[in-house]
Amino acid sequence: MTKAELVSAIAEKSGLNRMQAKDALDAISAKVGTEVRIVGFGNFTPVDRPAGVARNPRTGAQVVRPASKTVRFKPGEGLKSALN
Repeated sequence: MTKAELVSAIAEKSGLNRMQAKDALDAISAKVGTEVRIVGFGNFTPVDRPAGVARNPRTGAQVVRPASKTVRFKPGEGLKSALN
């Protein structure tokens, strides 16, 4: 699902116009660096990934991977039950 499709789905289900739905979605993604919890859907938690050594699978050469920030997603019970 693309962002445009998600905005359309939000607008259709909530009765908002497309611009309001886009603003609502952008408000969620603007919470950079904090945990975002959507009850029934899941949690997005920011984590720091330490630097380390990785291996190029094609050549076998080792490369240094710099430290970075990433996000972990833990699905909620509503999403789990919808998938099963």
